[in-house]
Amino acid sequence: MEQRPRRALNARLVSVGVLLVLAWTLIGYRLTVVQGAQADEFAARGREQRLQSETLAADRGTIFDRDGRELAVTVEGVTVYANPLEIDDPGTVASLLAPLVSRNPTDLTQDFAGEAAFVYVVRQLDPETAEPIRKANLPGIHFLSEPRRVYPTGDLVSHVVGFVSDGDNAGLEGLELFYDSDLAGTPGALLVERDPQGRVIPQGDYMVEPAEQGSDLVLTIKSEIQYAATQALAAALERTGAASGTVVVVDPETGEILAMVNLPSFDPNDREGVPSETLRNRAVTDVFEPGSTQKLVTISGALEADVVGPWTSFEIPDRIEILDTVFKDVTVHPDQLTVTEIVTYSSNLGTILVGDHLGTQPLYTFMHAFGQGRASGIDFPGEAEGVLRPPEDWCLATCLAGTSIGYHVSVTPLQMAMVYATVANDGMWAQPHLVREVVDGNGDRQPTLPVTRRVVSAQTAAEMRVMLEAVVDIGTGSEAVVPGYRVGGKTGTTEKYLTELQAYSEEEVVASFIGMAPIDDPKIVVAVVLDSPQEFASGGRGAAPVFSEIMLAALHQIGVAPDG
Repeated sequence: MEQRPRRALNARLVSVGVLLVLAWTLIGYRLTVVQGAQADEFAARGREQRLQSETLAADRGTIFDRDGRELAVTVEGVTVYANPLEIDDPGTVASLLAPLVSRNPTDLTQDFAGEAAFVYVVRQLDPETAEPIRKANLPGIHFLSEPRRVYPTGDLVSHVVGFVSDGDNAGLEGLELFYDSDLAGTPGALLVERDPQGRVIPQGDYMVEPAEQGSDLVLTIKSEIQYAATQALAAALERTGAASGTVVVVDPETGEILAMVNLPSFDPNDREGVPSETLRNRAVTDVFEPGSTQKLVTISGALEADVVGPWTSFEIPDRIEILDTVFKDVTVHPDQLTVTEIVTYSSNLGTILVGDHLGTQPLYTFMHAFGQGRASGIDFPGEAEGVLRPPEDWCLATCLAGTSIGYHVSVTPLQMAMVYATVANDGMWAQPHLVREVVDGNGDRQPTLPVTRRVVSAQTAAEMRVMLEAVVDIGTGSEAVVPGYRVGGKTGTTEKYLTELQAYSEEEVVASFIGMAPIDDPKIVVAVVLDSPQEFASGGRGAAPVFSEIMLAALHQIGVAPDG
């Protein structure tokens, strides 16, 4: 009887012993695997858990004007971040930090309550603003050097240069967007080993991969001309009550844009509350019907096609009626006009007669060759092509007449500036551009090589320039006179087409003047477009004086001597 318990006890001991042996065997096997066969793998996993990678932003390239003035620069910025794992009392830290970073304490407390080891507090402060935060010496609050974008000239070239997004400095508008990949450079990386509480391990791994600085841009813009154009346009908006205005100044031989101004403007350093429409570069993105400035294309085409000459004479009727449309002339002139006089007096009826001689298909061909209805290829995002329908879509009745005098076609201010630049450049169209060269971090320069094409002959261009000079000397553009220089140009006054109503306004117009100087060998072309002027609401009275002021300043700035 006494032997049964002893055998049962021995059986239990044996079972326990077997289990212990199996457990120690498994533990030994696991240790062998962890510390032996897979030691490197587990060590790597632990290292990965301790290593944290932080991106080092590259210094964005600088944007200069043609004379080396800084238009967009990258300066030192201080980014404040938190490691919530190091913050024992999130509420207290948040309440002390909030007034220093202009944030809500509740929002900061929520940020600090997470399990992440890295949380942004505020980015890209200037060093002076960040200094009080440093002095507060709050637990878990750290600092990074992070570059920020600054625009020293404020709103002077804002529509051209554009701006970047807050925080990551990615291009959002203008040249900052178009050349973003060149300007941005290549980000670097910081690899640092931290303990479970997020503290840097003194003897841990630490590796820095430096960022590569972005390329610089040298623009075609000349700041003095940009400033003069801005001042003249601002005065014109005040004088005429126009809703907005645009100026384009171009070197006709090279296609370089010397100034591009839109008003109202904005300061890219402080865009808060700026309406989205104010951010548009309307010289490139917005279209209008050119009106009488289009007559240069119709007349040039007829001269080039040899269907008329400068002195070909036309009997001008009192009106031309086509179906329900009546075309009239605004200016008073003789009943008989030569082609030169048709341009001088801006005769709608005379131009319609010339356009009828030229014909629909040839007129379309010349308009397309001058760059209407297609993008110029300027180095700027969002360029509008304008509207130029193919001849088969033109109405049989009024479209040839209307298109000849600047209706049924929509253009950008830039496109029309380049039309006149083609005549100024002896019939050669040169692709417009805003960047002269891109300079990379090694100092290697990549100049812009614009495309060129012949549109009309040098003879046709010369004959056209003589007519444009007469417009200023004795015609509708008399207020475009530039003291000391022979100039030529053309007025334009167009009823504004209201897209929302699908009809022309009975009150609002688009007033424009586009011209060139010196007329024998033009160095500058200036286009002025005023949207909805309330006073002096015509190209001759509203836009021509602006042209005169800007042209004089531009000629002086590039060193063109007055005509002898």
